[in-house]
Formats: sequence, C-alpha cells, structure tokens
Amino acid sequence: MVKIFKKRKGIIAKLGSSKKYSLQDAASLIKDISTTKFDASVDLSIRLGVDPKKANEMVRGVVTLPNGTGKNIKVLALVTPDKENEAKEAGADYIGLEEFLTKIKGGWTDIDVIVTVPSVMAKLGPLGKILGPRGLMPNPKTGTVTMDIKKAILDVKGGKIDFKVEKAGIIHAAIGKVSFDSKKIFENAEELLKAIVKLKPSSTKGNYIKTIFMSSTMSPSILIDYKI
Repeated sequence: MVKIFKKRKGIIAKLGSSKKYSLQDAASLIKDISTTKFDASVDLSIRLGVDPKKANEMVRGVVTLPNGTGKNIKVLALVTPDKENEAKEAGADYIGLEEFLTKIKGGWTDIDVIVTVPSVMAKLGPLGKILGPRGLMPNPKTGTVTMDIKKAILDVKGGKIDFKVEKAGIIHAAIGKVSFDSKKIFENAEELLKAIVKLKPSSTKGNYIKTIFMSSTMSPSILIDYKI
C-alpha cells in the first residue's frame, strides 16, 4: 500500500471527498495545499457532456489567459528566410527551417509551440506522427500557421493557449503557477471556462460541463462548483 505522508493525509481530510468549492475559493485553496518545493503548475480538468468521436461535438479552441501561464514557452519558428528577422524580433527561441525539420525527424521535440507560414506546412506533413501526439503540429485554427509570425509568437509568449477535448471527453489545461496570487489564478481559470462555454455544440444534450477539478503538480484535486 502506498504510504500517505501526514501532511498530504491532512490535506485530503481537509478537502473532503465530495465537497465543492467556488472557483474563487479553489484559487485560494490550491495555494495552501501545494506541497512541492518548486513552483508547481496549476491545472484545470473539465469533463464535458460531449462525444468527441462525433465531428459536431469536438470542442477545440484558443484563449489568451489574462495573466499568462507563468511558464517560459519555448517557440520554434519554422520560417522562410524573409520571415527570420520578424521571428527574432518577436522573441522566438529557435528560428530556421531545414535544419530543424531534420532535427525533428530525428526525434527532437524540446519545444512547446511551433509557428510557421502556410508555404511550409507541406514539409511538416511527413512529421505528423512525431508532432501530432505531442500537440506540436501547427494549425491555422490556433493561429500558429500564419503570415503574421510576429503576432503569433507574441500571442503564445503572452499567455495564449489552445485546448482540445480528449477521447474521454476531458479538457486538460495549465492555467498558471502556485506562485500566482489567488486573484490571477481565478481570472485565468474563469477566462478558460468562458471560452469553453462559448464553444458548446448545439447538438449537446443534458449537462455540458459535468465536472471541473483544479489541481497543482502532485496535489489532490479540488472539485469546483460552477454554473453556466
């Protein structure tokens, strides 16, 4: 049996097994129950009443978190030479084309986001099996395939995230760090939830948002009471 340390055991007892908290209360509580020595990530897990297998019930979108993610996002700009200066000015961490396509083909994926121009997408097709499962494939819908490379990079660095419902009907998203004050955590969480609500499929019946849990790295989850 896995040993539960006293501090964690006390936290679990404090939370209760089924008690629900308001989003604001959860944003404060998450700071209290985080026990890691590093600046842990704060995450939301939202279970939706949709069937992702149906094309008209696939929930996917982008949102800019008002207070950023707290994470240093590593951006690779796969661009043609005429766009390299634009990418550099915007703060891309890696800039180039053929050399990085070769690195990715060899298994290199030490990045968080790839932005590119439409003309390069054909070169990325063969790398789909590497980039796709890691959520790294650029997509026009998320603004990562564009001629405005500068804006794409600034958006990503400034807290723009994309989210997508998984096969089990759950959206997982990082919304900040435990070092954020509770107001910033609340504002980021609320912004994400508003974006998800706006994308409710017209074919959805019953409860659209079934459950919402907030957690930090290695912490227990907080059940949130949220009405739409």
